[in-house]
Amino acid sequence: MFTGIVEELGEITAVEQSGDAARMRVRGPVVTGDAKHGDSIAVNGVCLTVVDVDGDEFTVDVVHETLERSSLAKAEVGRGVNLERAMAANGRFGGHVMQGHVDGTGVFLHRDADDLTHFAFPPRLGRYIVAKGSVAIDGVSLTVASVSPEELTIALVPTTLSLTTLGRTAPGDVVNVEVDVLAKYVEKQTAGGTSSLSVDNGGGKEDG
Repeated sequence: MFTGIVEELGEITAVEQSGDAARMRVRGPVVTGDAKHGDSIAVNGVCLTVVDVDGDEFTVDVVHETLERSSLAKAEVGRGVNLERAMAANGRFGGHVMQGHVDGTGVFLHRDADDLTHFAFPPRLGRYIVAKGSVAIDGVSLTVASVSPEELTIALVPTTLSLTTLGRTAPGDVVNVEVDVLAKYVEKQTAGGTSSLSVDNGGGKEDG
């Protein structure tokens, strides 16, 4: 489990394609401080399993499903990524409950004159996004300022802009979106059936 409080801004140092999957190496001095094989680290909001740790870098395998459903399909050397280790049982809960299972990709649109950042998202996610509710964009826990059927706005504070990739995002850039898992459970209970995302939440935990 993650909370969306990014621990550091890392950097992709190598990407090796292997068929329809990829092996990626990421530099992150903070998250590698106690990382070991089998640990979970969220990379731009995608929960990945550590294969190997070498100094301040760690290696992960990214399967086809994740490449298809997340922005990691566009991963390239030199790209900055948000990094967060899985939350310790005795850790401080600073953001909101996140699984590292990306529900879809959105697009950064623009920042307006009121310093609100606008993102487009797949219409099928609209039912899970509410004003003043929580959403994760590229692994960052954020509060929704306003929402329409296919667009949401966020009031990003200077600290978030400077310490995460969201301060470097340009119009048209693809971002990972994870909606609040509590909304999925509420939908399932009230509908008496299965959440519409239960079989469509790619970009989740890899087997390492």
